[in-house]
Amino acid sequence: MSFRPRHPAPRLVRLRPFGAAALTAALLVCVGVARAEPMYVIEQLVVGVNSEPGGEGERLASIRSGDRVEVVERNGDHARVRLPSGIEGWVRASYLSRELPLRQRLDERTRELEELRAQLGRLQSELADARAANRTETAPVAAAAELGSAQPPAQPPIIGSGAPKRTLSWGWIVTVAVLALVAGFVLGWKALDRRIRRKYGGLKIY
Repeated sequence: MSFRPRHPAPRLVRLRPFGAAALTAALLVCVGVARAEPMYVIEQLVVGVNSEPGGEGERLASIRSGDRVEVVERNGDHARVRLPSGIEGWVRASYLSRELPLRQRLDERTRELEELRAQLGRLQSELADARAANRTETAPVAAAAELGSAQPPAQPPIIGSGAPKRTLSWGWIVTVAVLALVAGFVLGWKALDRRIRRKYGGLKIY
């Protein structure tokens, strides 16, 4: 009889429970950092940031409507977020949105409208100054015409008066353009206001 040499069976390398858990946690952290995305807290909320999902664990911080956070991990209905201060914790994912709350967007449009109104006021003041300068320069010509001068020596002022007229026309063009911008922002502001009222059942929350 011939005997064949026995080869030792291959051994299966098993990770210890602690090592496997550490490796899984490291992979989750890497994936979470790669997928971090900016989000905003939705309207009319003060949200607690906890050390564990589901509102459990230590309360680390509080965030309010419009605060910007970064989502670094998701676990069911909860999300782990990173605050601007560097604190990380868990909140309900339904409290977050990719867009600013309607109220803050309305505030931004209101500030832009106020800036346009201030710019319009400055342009109107410049236009009034240009009109006054135009009247001052044409006054000697009108006085000479009333005296019945055959050839009034006011030809250079008449030729030079073209510059104020051009300034006046440009002032009107700029004024009309700014008025059109203001009208556009007013229409946008009213549309946003209607959206907020529909969302909150006709209530004015600002």
